[in-house]
Amino acid sequence: MAKNSRRWRQLTVALHVITSLGWMGQALALASLLSVAMSTADPDTRVAATSMAHHLDLSVLAVLANASAFTGIMLAASTSWGFFRHRWVWIKFGLTLVQLYAGIFLLSDALDDATAAARDVQAAPPVALVIGTAAMVGALAFQTWLSVAKPGRAAPGRAKPPTASERTFAVTAVVVLADIVLSVLLGNPAPLFSLVTIAVRLGSRTRELRGRVLVQT
Repeated sequence: MAKNSRRWRQLTVALHVITSLGWMGQALALASLLSVAMSTADPDTRVAATSMAHHLDLSVLAVLANASAFTGIMLAASTSWGFFRHRWVWIKFGLTLVQLYAGIFLLSDALDDATAAARDVQAAPPVALVIGTAAMVGALAFQTWLSVAKPGRAAPGRAKPPTASERTFAVTAVVVLADIVLSVLLGNPAPLFSLVTIAVRLGSRTRELRGRVLVQT
């Protein structure tokens, strides 16, 4: 592999680590703020804590979660790790998808409702929301351990996929920054470029693997 390719790949790995730890840190901040909102007797503190949690979720956590998921998927689809050669990779991949779904369709909606309730009637956030946010922190911590420990061996019978060119990793790094800028400009998480890049990369990966099978046969 070319030296520049290693540098772009290392940058992609660094972005994945930074955004993943940022995602976990913001989830911990949300859990802390919601705990304060749930336990305080001061209505003004409850409104402030819930509002700050809502702002962090929309403006920071969701953006970092998208970037973490994107870089993780691109690393799996662009290196010899693959998606299903190693148990720790597909467990981490599955947990990421579950957390994205839960964060987008469950926790975010519940946090919207909790914020509105706090502002309208000074209601405390539901216990389930606090527990769900804390569970996200635990799941992210477990994923971090998987990335460091890499338990288990490669599955037998699965060919080692090729590593992508430096262009793939360069595009990945640029797309992360582009989506963050787009999200800031729109005021909402907008992983548009990430979704397009993943679709293109998965299609390219499929062709690469098919080509290797044809050569071997």
